Amino acid sequence: MDCSHLSVVLDLSPAHWQICAQHPQSPLDLSDFLSQLLAFLNAHIALKHENSLAVFAAFPGKRSIVPTLRPYACSHPVSHSVMLYSSTDPPGDHPPQVDPNSYPPFKLLDSAVLSRIHDELDDSEEPSALVGALTKALCYINRLSLGQNTDPRILILSVSPDLSTSYIPIMNSIFSAQKLKITVDACQIFGPDTVFLQQAAHLTGGAYLYLERREALLQYLIMAFLPSPSIRKVLAVPTQDKIDFRAACFCHKNIVDIGYVCSVCLSIFCQPLPVCSTCRTKFPIKTIMRLRSSLPPSDLASAAPSPPTMPLQTRPSQNGTQNGSKH
Repeated sequence: MDCSHLSVVLDLSPAHWQICAQHPQSPLDLSDFLSQLLAFLNAHIALKHENSLAVFAAFPGKRSIVPTLRPYACSHPVSHSVMLYSSTDPPGDHPPQVDPNSYPPFKLLDSAVLSRIHDELDDSEEPSALVGALTKALCYINRLSLGQNTDPRILILSVSPDLSTSYIPIMNSIFSAQKLKITVDACQIFGPDTVFLQQAAHLTGGAYLYLERREALLQYLIMAFLPSPSIRKVLAVPTQDKIDFRAACFCHKNIVDIGYVCSVCLSIFCQPLPVCSTCRTKFPIKTIMRLRSSLPPSDLASAAPSPPTMPLQTRPSQNGTQNGSKH
């Protein structure tokens, strides 16, 4: 068995974890999640001596004062994602206490992850920086210069719904993972199915799993995500019955069923617009009128003047393909 590298991205949104802990049917609080997660991480290290591990955390965006030219400063949320642990560079600022009843590598991993989470976690209600943590994981794997006998992969553990404003950066991350041949797995622990994580797992050859029984998290992790991609070829890995390929428009950052795509830069818009806001391409007025005439009255009333193009239908299909239609 070849060595394997695993980068884990944790969604540590206190607001969503609090809701998850109060679920009437299958509750799971953050402390129970971390205890089961650490057992899974220790199992990955114990599989093979050459296996490597990195853990990244996506915390809520912190408010910071940004100076401006105006007489007052503005407060904006800043993405907050950190590396909790790396097997190639073990932390030395929190040395674990000597415990004769525990395996030292396991003790080092557990203490490093828990101490960093305790230092960084706060009660902010801002969205978690999931894309920032995913980007750091990609950069870390690229910097490792892993050999051909290594199966690099990323596991995303999420409790937050899709954030439409992160559509473009997460798609760029997916394309980067494809180029680097990195498998992206995703596990939605709480909340609705995430469109973006479904697409990330499908496009990179990974597995997407939605938890219905959260108390069995460790069993799900070991059975579905512990085997490396090379071993999964001979295993029955959970697959998706259908994949939602809907995209988010560039104008309002909303997930749309039918979008209008710029024929030059491929930007997606929810309404036909005369000028593309991305590449500033102008379109014939006859094309705009023809596209607007095909809109429902409710959409036509809210249409604003800016770029159209060929409409792209992004309705999910049963066989995992995207149906596109041109008008």
